[in-house]
Amino acid sequence: MSIAEKLQRQHLAELVPYASARRSMSGGTVWLNANESPYSNEYAIDSSQLNRYPSFQSTALNHAYADYANVDIEQVMSCRGSDEAIELLIRAFCEPATDRIVICPPTYGMYAISAQTHGAQVDQVPLRTDDWQLDLDNVIAAAGKAKLVFLCSPSNPLGNRLNADDIKEVLAACPDTLIVVDEAYIEFCPDSSVSSWLNDFANLVVLRTLSKAFALAGVRCGFALANTDIISVLKKVLAPYPLPDLTVQVAIQALSSSGLERMRGQVQQLLEQRTRLTTALAELPLTPIANSDTNFLLYATEQADALIKQLSEQGILIRNQSAQRNLPNCVRISVGDTEQNDALITALQSFFAGVAQ
Repeated sequence: MSIAEKLQRQHLAELVPYASARRSMSGGTVWLNANESPYSNEYAIDSSQLNRYPSFQSTALNHAYADYANVDIEQVMSCRGSDEAIELLIRAFCEPATDRIVICPPTYGMYAISAQTHGAQVDQVPLRTDDWQLDLDNVIAAAGKAKLVFLCSPSNPLGNRLNADDIKEVLAACPDTLIVVDEAYIEFCPDSSVSSWLNDFANLVVLRTLSKAFALAGVRCGFALANTDIISVLKKVLAPYPLPDLTVQVAIQALSSSGLERMRGQVQQLLEQRTRLTTALAELPLTPIANSDTNFLLYATEQADALIKQLSEQGILIRNQSAQRNLPNCVRISVGDTEQNDALITALQSFFAGVAQ
């Protein structure tokens, strides 16, 4: 037994780490497996202060995001992607081996992984499979025993949004539990955001990111939106210099008036491509799982493994979601640009034509 195996925390011995899209698949030329934006944008960089540590929290960045999200700057904390915000919430509010979180699978895998890493218990209340909405009574019952409830809306991996009235009912019924609404994909359905409820619910936390619609997955910039008492606790466990100066510079430009105009234009292009892709794939033996309010689509197919393998051999990467609860034989396809979607459609047509022979 190695020294690492001897000394690691006992509960980590059986922990299976999260297999991100980039970690689980490499290579390829058409990347449609990580829900990234296909657009690469130009930014100006000032290197004159790179010899200095960045601010603990950039006032300029947080002010820009507060203006964008229409919240108070005191309700904003910037961090390294919404993944870090998930970690911080669990570290700050969950006692190891004592406290628990609630998740509603199928859902984003990092909620459970982060909880397990820190020794918190994970209670699962699956979404209803007839409409992929909250099992409301059981969520509320489980939330009463938990510190945190994670609700992903719009959902990853499903793509649909949760009913706003259901989220509000959970918030109202569980005032002593933090209800965390992950809005990583909210730019694709902005009218569905619950961030305007922050002043009405002291227990609401909203997670945001620049990784998706803003086409900035590589800069690792996210935000926790919450009332000031929650933000103050989160800052206790936040790293002293959470965001590199280069990240802050790019994020501020992305949140400028011209940056927001560009983002919204690219979102519109992706929504048009999503419609085009949905229409084309309707002609193939693929079963849609839910209506998408995001930049990706989820389909069931009995040939999921073979399909992913053959597409990968052609340099086209999509994501296998078959390990998710209640999603056997499912693949998730990110919406690309016109050229990427052309390549995908052609490859899918070829694959299923071969299967039919």
